Amino acid sequence: MRLKDRVALVTGASSGIGEAIAARFAAEGAHVCVNYRPGSPPDEAAAKRAVEGFGTRGIAVEADVSRREDVERMVAETVAAFGRIDIAVNNAGIEIKRPFLEQTDEEWHRVLDVNLYGAMVVSQAAAREMVKQGTGGKLIFVSSVHEDIPFPGYTSYCASKGAIRMMMRNLAMELAPHRINVNDIAPGAIATPINRYVLEDPEAMKNAVSEIPWGRFGRPEEVAGVAVFLASDDAEYVTGSTYYVDGGLTQQVTLY
Repeated sequence: MRLKDRVALVTGASSGIGEAIAARFAAEGAHVCVNYRPGSPPDEAAAKRAVEGFGTRGIAVEADVSRREDVERMVAETVAAFGRIDIAVNNAGIEIKRPFLEQTDEEWHRVLDVNLYGAMVVSQAAAREMVKQGTGGKLIFVSSVHEDIPFPGYTSYCASKGAIRMMMRNLAMELAPHRINVNDIAPGAIATPINRYVLEDPEAMKNAVSEIPWGRFGRPEEVAGVAVFLASDDAEYVTGSTYYVDGGLTQQVTLY
């Protein structure tokens, strides 16, 4: 077990990539805090079902990552339950499709508050605990290929993901003296609820897959495998890096 007795917090872990990461961490021996968003009974139910499978090695915590008080409470609950925190995965994220000329302030701030500010606050709260513990730690950001590839109609989403990449690189330098590794996973087209509008449209799916050299959408479990590596001792000398899990999509865009 690569993460035996480590303590991990995974945000946005009630479905999709976050759910897969939490499950894989638990399978690798970690204690896991499964975060889910407030006001969503389906997310709450999914998070609690997941935790039941982890036994005494899991807790489900409701928290809005865009609210500092929620985040600090969530980190405190994780430490209270398991005695420490070793790994924090910033996975929670949203997107709102809107042409730039119609973008509202409310929509812009909502996306950046969850995707960027939320990742900053979670990282800060977790890193403060890690520094206090004095044994290092791992911060992992789940970004997107759209930190590099433009996505018309989703300017706020792309801006948040591009900013996450630079925040990750900066934190890698600042936190290196504390032996906190900071890295970034940039998934491409993954079969998750956020991509439902493509997955349920055969023509859109055909067009999307045609752009991917590997010829299919990725699975959440394939992203989780990279997260396990970055959370483990195998990645001890890895920091400030972005790992693309995209079936070659970014290379295809580069070529054409």
